Amino acid sequence: MKAVVMAGGEGTRLRPMTSSMPKPLLPVANRPIMEHVLRLLKRHGLTETVVTVQFLASLVKNYFGDGEELGMELTYANEEKPLGTAGSVKNAEEALRDDTFLVISGDALTDFDLTDLISFHKEKGGLVTVCLTRVPNPLEFGITIVDDEGKVERFLEKPTWGQVFSDTVNTGIYVMEPEVFDYVEADASVDWSGDVFPQLMKEGKTIYGYVAEGYWEDVGTHESYSKAQADVLEGKVDVEIDGFEISPGVWVAEGAEVHPEATLRGPLYIGDYAKVESGVEIREHSVIGSNVVVKSGAFLHRAVVQDNVYIGPQCNLRGCVVGKNTDIMQAARIEDGAVIGDECLIGEESIVQGNVRVYPFKTVEAGAFVNTSVIWESRGQAQLFGRRGVSGIINVEITPELAVRLAGAYATTLKKGSTVTTARDHSRGARALKRAVISALQTSAIDVRDLENVPLPVARQQTARGSAGGIMVRTSPGNPESVDIMFFDERGADLSQARQRKLDRIYARQEYRRAFPGEIGDLRFPASVFDSYTGSLLRAIDTSGVPEAELKVVVDASNGSAGLVLPSLLGRLGVEALTINPGLDESRPTETAEARRAGLVRLGEIVASARAAFGVRFDPVGERISLVDERGRIVEDDRALLVMLDLVAAERRSGTVGLPVTTTRIAEQVAAYHGTQVEWTATAPDALARVSGDETAVFGGDGRGGFIIPELSSVFDGAAAFVRLLGLVARTQLTLSQIDARIPRAYVQHRDVPTPWAVKGLVMRHVVEAAGDRAIDTTDGVRVVEDDGRWVMVLPDPSEAVTHLWAEGPDDTSSQTLLDEWAAVVDSAGR
Repeated sequence: MKAVVMAGGEGTRLRPMTSSMPKPLLPVANRPIMEHVLRLLKRHGLTETVVTVQFLASLVKNYFGDGEELGMELTYANEEKPLGTAGSVKNAEEALRDDTFLVISGDALTDFDLTDLISFHKEKGGLVTVCLTRVPNPLEFGITIVDDEGKVERFLEKPTWGQVFSDTVNTGIYVMEPEVFDYVEADASVDWSGDVFPQLMKEGKTIYGYVAEGYWEDVGTHESYSKAQADVLEGKVDVEIDGFEISPGVWVAEGAEVHPEATLRGPLYIGDYAKVESGVEIREHSVIGSNVVVKSGAFLHRAVVQDNVYIGPQCNLRGCVVGKNTDIMQAARIEDGAVIGDECLIGEESIVQGNVRVYPFKTVEAGAFVNTSVIWESRGQAQLFGRRGVSGIINVEITPELAVRLAGAYATTLKKGSTVTTARDHSRGARALKRAVISALQTSAIDVRDLENVPLPVARQQTARGSAGGIMVRTSPGNPESVDIMFFDERGADLSQARQRKLDRIYARQEYRRAFPGEIGDLRFPASVFDSYTGSLLRAIDTSGVPEAELKVVVDASNGSAGLVLPSLLGRLGVEALTINPGLDESRPTETAEARRAGLVRLGEIVASARAAFGVRFDPVGERISLVDERGRIVEDDRALLVMLDLVAAERRSGTVGLPVTTTRIAEQVAAYHGTQVEWTATAPDALARVSGDETAVFGGDGRGGFIIPELSSVFDGAAAFVRLLGLVARTQLTLSQIDARIPRAYVQHRDVPTPWAVKGLVMRHVVEAAGDRAIDTTDGVRVVEDDGRWVMVLPDPSEAVTHLWAEGPDDTSSQTLLDEWAAVVDSAGR
């Protein structure tokens, strides 16, 4: 005996879940509804099955194939147009006309005894047996009345309450004889209950009704979908659940990782290879799909989360459904009854109100409050590039596929046959993504010089040696789960805004160039990279006086790639150096602010005990440095900038210094005292690099540990800054604390104000209007200067939904007051 599974419905009431997925493939307890149906058929010996498909038919066929994995034999009957419940089965008549067959819906969850249903049909000998069940609310179903012998007396499709005469409804499961096809018109839309059964009864044909015992749920609404999940978890329906019941009602599938400090309150289900971190709380009736990541501090209750979803730290999901491949960023909230479609991005700290529908491929920006459904609107990322290139969480926002597309877009901006230098830090993620980048470059007719794992300044310097550009993949500073893909120009500097926009356009339009077979690029691995870099550095920077000064320094390589170049450099400097943390630690490719601070404290202790001249700590990619003075005290980054500026300006006595406009105006006083001039720049690294590359430039820095030594290059370089400082200290014979003491105190304060993308322009207009007659500087953002010299700067972030504010006054109280005043202006404009 064969069965027919009807799997062609669109499931319009279940949108947006069914916008990109046919209803039978919707997962219940991490298995498609239709798979539960097929397993039920197999349990009752119905292994030969015809599946009728129409809406997104290829997805159903691709998922189930020929049924071999289920131990069944599946064939498909494809409808070119919707044919109704009877018309779709008629479409499969050729496979069914030889014997009795069973018809069942592919999108209803049930555990009925189909063997008993078939026996009832054969015993009664009727043309059709309708499987019935009793429900508390029959309004959405076809009501059926049967007599004492089981004969159907009356049908009524989807009645009103005034028409309700029974709680016995048609489940859409039938056992039929092939002769029923004589009553179904071919290639026409025909329904069993509305067309065929009334005609049979009119002609006196007997239809029997079998009232089944057991579970049945027509998964036709969001409410019934969530109810079906809960009922499976509660054990109300007899279906197979993959995985292990590790405690009563708590099911965990193979390969899933659940941290011991996560709280699980069943019944709930966690799919295969999902990862649940410490501090997570998952409560009853939640279903976590395959490969889902739930970060620390997240809370889920009655949440249905489909496959490959990322749930960020401190997220709160209650009574919602989240489609596959969706990313929910930190501290986002999704309320009861909300449904998020496939492949959406829910931004940080955004709130999706209850019963809101967000359709597939949509972006809810960070900080947004969504109280109406998002159907047509789609706001992509405002700008591909952020402050550190293209950044995002690895394998969530930055995937190998995205890396390939980005590298292909970058290659398209260059001439065929050009050379691009590639490099990475020492993390596994960067290694994997760089391989994808190299493949994309080569297949776009670009030759590749791969440096493998090198410090960022080395990658920049090598790029400037004859390459058309460069790409560096590294772990984002302070965030081990995120990566940056950085793009360089032919000077090794970050791409200009204009070149970023060009790459962005090519990426958005997917207008990638491809190479012909004979044009595939070459891949080379240059030798002696570190010796070349060290030689260039020592030839460019004045180290006179260093051997004579007999300085002792402590150098902390932070277990990063800076440790790769330090042995060669320190050996040729003629300085007594104690190096700590020199080895690479793949598990720690970056460091948090707390870890960095703790490292500086330890460095200070070693410097003081060793009576060293100073200590220097490199960041993991060797781009930035932090300083500790001879007493072991940490020199804060903003003070380190002033110390370096004072030393350079005092020695050079002329030239220009490049500084971002957010820097304290004390820097201007220091530079002017020694006869140098500050040239203020925008905060973007390429702007600072452009100014520092001028022939009059003597120094540049950003106040965050980044220093530019123009004698060598126009980009941040930790090793170059260290060697320059070493020479300056040796020649001046002053300690860092002495230099710091002669520089006036600065009082700059900073604050971030959340600002939705849609109102950023409005916020800046309000700031200009609020400035009135006060002086305004628009080098970057808007800097408002008060009559007494105090100033505040307002700058919208290019990649996040925030606005940055800086304020400076003669003391902390004055700066704080000014910051509060203008933060209120920004906040009121953004509401």
